Amino acid sequence: MKNQVVLVNENDDEIGLMAKLEAHQKGLLHRAFSIFLFNTKGELLLQQRAYGKYHSEGLWSNTCCSHPFPNEATLVGAKRRLFEEMGIHSPLHFLYSFRYEAAVDNGLIEHELDHIFWAVSDEKPKIDPLEVLDYKYISAQDLREDMKNNPGRYTEWFKICLDDVLSKINLPG
Repeated sequence: MKNQVVLVNENDDEIGLMAKLEAHQKGLLHRAFSIFLFNTKGELLLQQRAYGKYHSEGLWSNTCCSHPFPNEATLVGAKRRLFEEMGIHSPLHFLYSFRYEAAVDNGLIEHELDHIFWAVSDEKPKIDPLEVLDYKYISAQDLREDMKNNPGRYTEWFKICLDDVLSKINLPG
């Protein structure tokens, strides 16, 4: 169950289950979520993916991202993973969904219907070192500048959706 993803069509209707690694090897569309957590200063909490992850290891990304379990509501899965990876409990707000496809390292393909959630919290992260190497808070301006100058430091999905996410929410601070 933990190593399966929910395959979906473009309307987010479930069409089957598949092992997570196999779905990424074949580039099949599956359900995912991405969480963007800001502090009350309006800074985004980034995580650096742990070394040993099956793709995008060591890269910086949004606060948390993963896949809901089969038969698990996407919001429930998002809250679960935010706590498992970052040690944070926070109400999450759905923002929008989008589909993307991107080649990542190790010959894998991310092809996801990604559900974006966001929150504001000043809770201090308690990271799971098997999932997260490091974390930092960064302003939108500094992040955009670094992403422009050093795109190879960031995950593909994060680069794809960052501007849309920032344009759709009213940041604190």
